[in-house]
Amino acid sequence: MIYFDNAATTQPYPEALYTYQEVATKIFGNPSSLHSLGDKSTRILEASRRQIAELLGKKQEEIFFTSGGTESDNWAIKGVAFEKARYGKHIIVSDIEHPAVKESATWLKTQGFDISYAPVDKDGFVDVDQLAGLLRPDTILVSIMAVNNEIGSVQPIQKISELLADKPTITFHVDAVQAIGKVPVEVFLTERVDLASFSGHKFHAVRGVGFLYKKSGKKIAPLLTGGGQEKDLRSTTENVAGIAAMAKALRLTLDKAETATVKIAKMREVIRDELLRYEDITVFSGNEQFAPNILTFGIKGVRGEVVVHAFEEHEIYISTTSACSSKAGKPAGTLISMGVSTKSAQTAVRISLDDDNDMSQVEQFLTVFRQIYDKTKKVR
Repeated sequence: MIYFDNAATTQPYPEALYTYQEVATKIFGNPSSLHSLGDKSTRILEASRRQIAELLGKKQEEIFFTSGGTESDNWAIKGVAFEKARYGKHIIVSDIEHPAVKESATWLKTQGFDISYAPVDKDGFVDVDQLAGLLRPDTILVSIMAVNNEIGSVQPIQKISELLADKPTITFHVDAVQAIGKVPVEVFLTERVDLASFSGHKFHAVRGVGFLYKKSGKKIAPLLTGGGQEKDLRSTTENVAGIAAMAKALRLTLDKAETATVKIAKMREVIRDELLRYEDITVFSGNEQFAPNILTFGIKGVRGEVVVHAFEEHEIYISTTSACSSKAGKPAGTLISMGVSTKSAQTAVRISLDDDNDMSQVEQFLTVFRQIYDKTKKVR
């Protein structure tokens, strides 16, 4: 089996699974309980929070645990909207955001908020000048993803941070779900970023756990109320075992990120160079300022889902761009925003690599690709 769908989810590290099992079986008390088992859980919870904060170069009190990227995004967008509604109701998101951000913004329209969409250029990068033109006196939030999940374009977070440097009343949120271990932390978590979303299963932790970075002093309304956990901002009994496993996975990921990204980028380069040799192949992912792990391409005239299933027959697993919308059969929204035709966007498939992959798998992938390409000659 060859797994080239790591942007959808990663296989948990054995060390993370071991940590999960140890905590779940031995330190299973509720952190809110007054007895010693509760105290042990609290210590594990706060040690994990401290470790994550240190790894990101942030403060312990700036890390808030969630169930994953979708909740973190929803909380950031809706939480800021309702916290700051009395100051303004204008929100800007990019035109290529993950559905967790875009759908949250769409829902806020029904609550009286005004949403503007920052366009991207033909290569999939947010146009900072056009973003600047969308800013208004009543703008309360700007949300831009760090790494696009469909084609891998690394967004100009530093330039946007500079744009917003003298606008402290605007909250700046970054969806960093696809960024950890792929681009340096300082690239997407600048000093100007107020909120950032993360999801554990994207960096070899278990599913159902993530976190939101919230800069000290920034206010946000809670989505979940009840027990008062997470400083009364996110009520629900904490997933201590999952959180501990996530902290372990984050450390392992960042410890080897420098060498891993070099290896991954080389594999991507080999695949990209080979694909570009074929006449009826469109490569949607560029080379400069793109994440080292994501490569999106299409065979002209062949729908993406056909290609995905053709590879699956050889036990090679890829996807049709975003995993969250692939089963809906929708063309890649990012490609449409880039000006790619619907017909061409429907051919798009995404491979997403990881340090677990190697060149022998790349070679096998390319061998199978040639077979699939030849079989689609009549359609092309």
